Amino acid sequence: MKTLKLALLGGALSMSAMGASAETFRWASNTDPQTMDPHAVNSAPVLSFLNNVYEGLVRRGQGMSIEPSLATSWAPLEGENGWRFTLREGVTFQDGAAFTSEDVMFSYQRASNEAADVRSWFAPVSDVRVVNDFTIDFVTTAPNPLFPDSIANFMILDKGWAEANDASLPARDAENFATMNVNGTGPFTLVSRDPGVRTTLSSNANWWDEASHNVSEAVFTPIGNSATGLAALLSGEVDFIQPIPLQDIAQVEGRDGFKVLEGEETRVIMFGFGHEHEALLYSADVKDANPFADPRVRLAAAHALDLASIDRVLFRGKIETASQLVPAGISGFSEANQDRPAFDPERAKALLAEAGYPDGFSFGLKCPNDRYINDEALCRAAASMFAAVGLNAELSTGPVRDYWPQLRADDFDMYLLGWSPGTFDMEHPIRFLLHSQDNDKKLGSWNFGGYSNARVDELLPQIQQEIDPSARQALVDEVVAITQEELAYIPLYTQPLIWAAKDNVDLTQRADNFFMLRWVTVN
Repeated sequence: MKTLKLALLGGALSMSAMGASAETFRWASNTDPQTMDPHAVNSAPVLSFLNNVYEGLVRRGQGMSIEPSLATSWAPLEGENGWRFTLREGVTFQDGAAFTSEDVMFSYQRASNEAADVRSWFAPVSDVRVVNDFTIDFVTTAPNPLFPDSIANFMILDKGWAEANDASLPARDAENFATMNVNGTGPFTLVSRDPGVRTTLSSNANWWDEASHNVSEAVFTPIGNSATGLAALLSGEVDFIQPIPLQDIAQVEGRDGFKVLEGEETRVIMFGFGHEHEALLYSADVKDANPFADPRVRLAAAHALDLASIDRVLFRGKIETASQLVPAGISGFSEANQDRPAFDPERAKALLAEAGYPDGFSFGLKCPNDRYINDEALCRAAASMFAAVGLNAELSTGPVRDYWPQLRADDFDMYLLGWSPGTFDMEHPIRFLLHSQDNDKKLGSWNFGGYSNARVDELLPQIQQEIDPSARQALVDEVVAITQEELAYIPLYTQPLIWAAKDNVDLTQRADNFFMLRWVTVN
């Protein structure tokens, strides 16, 4: 199994832009960010885009390491668990308001509120204290060495601006002023926003950091149709697009003036189940039971999938199969549990018979069609493979803007999900995807199917606190073994990164698939 090389993915394609002339840069992607509110939706398209406008206490560099941002330093608290952050002085928001610790406190209260989709980031936090204008303490319930890494995407809003515009709380399933407007401290400001059509940014002349880009104006266009997106690149309408279909790599590489950027993302694509559902929602033949509550049925689904064929036909040999919720190379990856269920349709049929479904059954499979590379095609291929063993999937696909609300409403029998660990550690998916849903403790916020195991819940805080690497890995190995045996999810593969750009554009391809304008040079 290939080991992920984060440093190479993060830094190999960057170039300083010091002294270069200002330029307009146009880029496209298949997914429009749902909102301009950094606390409303915890998804990569939103967080990636808004990291160009808002900033956090820390940020990730080109090689994915944590570095100072609105905090200049941080250190463990003395005499108690937690971290003290020393804030950067002289920073202003884009409307001219001064940045202080009160904005951090306000943003914490806002982002940890039940209305926020990012509140699980603060599950370890028991208290936050403003020490002075440029010092703030985050107290944790236990030692938490990963906490600074875990808040790399925690973006700071101006308290006065949000309160004055009735945006003190995020609007996850509705709209408020912060949905369409921004006031950050970052390298770019919002000029105009037409959701689903075009969003325009301009360089922030008052940014506290030294600019290493030469982009004066950045115009983003969401293009859901891959053929249209590729045509826009090759015709010169856009300078860069992410992603492109794998089958179009040769076409781009064969054209003068264009290049393809390839890498491996940290995102694992998986199927999830409605564990807590008492009955299937979309079955024509099973009305009063949920067969997926039986781990034998979930294992049958895993054995039905021929990932070698999916790789060959849909991904041109670009994917790495996954056995767990992080790829090899990520901290906490369980070497002891690196095997995944083999393609074995006869074993799948036998398991279904053992579980009481010798003739199989029908169910509903929900998938997005504009979120992951070849997501709809993947689900169609999987549905065909499921059907071959008696699992008859009624496939429903749609745009991601409608997809997340369906998952939050438990409107599925099985669903597709991709997950990239924000801390680059196995603790992250355990906290978000495997821990029982617990709103009070801010845990399991993306555990849509309601998977629950008491031992996994017990192990999470131990994993968060353990400092000895060997002892910590043993705890993680136990979680992975439990969740593999129970088939909490079916991990499929690590998603490839396939970007395309004009030859005169230098940029950085980060392993989390975040696109940062501050590293773009148009030559």
